[in-house]
Amino acid sequence: MIAQTLQRMNRRERILGGLVAVVVFFLANLFLWSWLFHTTGDSRAEVGKRKRQHTEQTALLRESNLWTNRDKWLREHQPAFHGASDASALLDQLKQVAGKYNVLIENPAIGPSAGTGNYQSVSVSIETKSQWPPLVHFLYDVQAPDAFMVFESANIAIDSSDPTQMRGKFKIARWYAPATAVK
Repeated sequence: MIAQTLQRMNRRERILGGLVAVVVFFLANLFLWSWLFHTTGDSRAEVGKRKRQHTEQTALLRESNLWTNRDKWLREHQPAFHGASDASALLDQLKQVAGKYNVLIENPAIGPSAGTGNYQSVSVSIETKSQWPPLVHFLYDVQAPDAFMVFESANIAIDSSDPTQMRGKFKIARWYAPATAVK
C-alpha cells in the first residue's frame, strides 16, 4: 500500500513526503527525549528529597533521648498561664530587672495574650534609656532560659540628644505552658 502510494507520487511529492516524515520523526524524538529527561530529573529530585528526609529522620532518632528530656524539662519548668494578670506580672518583673541595672523604662504597654498549640503568651512593649553596658546586662537577664521570655521585636539606637545613652524599643513576650498541657 505504501509502495503503491510512492509510485503514484512524482519526485517532488516524494521529497516533500520524506521531509514531512523526517520532521515528524524528529519532533516525536524531541518530545520523547524531553519527556525522558524531565522524568529523570524529577526522579533525581525525589531521590534527593527522600535522602534528606532519611538523614533528618536518622538524626531525630539518634537524638530522641535529648528531645524527650527537653520536652520533660519544659513540662516541669514552664509556668502555667493564669490569665491577664500574668501580663502585669511580666511588666513588674521587667521593671525589677531594669531597676537592678539602672535601665529607665518608658511608655510601658501591655499587649494582648495569644496562644498556639505549643505555648500561651502575654506580651509587653517598652522603651528603654540607659548606657550600653547596663542595657546588655538587662537583655541578658531577661533572656535567661528558665524565664521563658522572648524578644518578639527589638530596636536599639544611640540617643540623638545624648550619645552616651542608648534607646531601645522592645516587645517582650513570656511563654507559658499551653492550655492543654498537664503537668
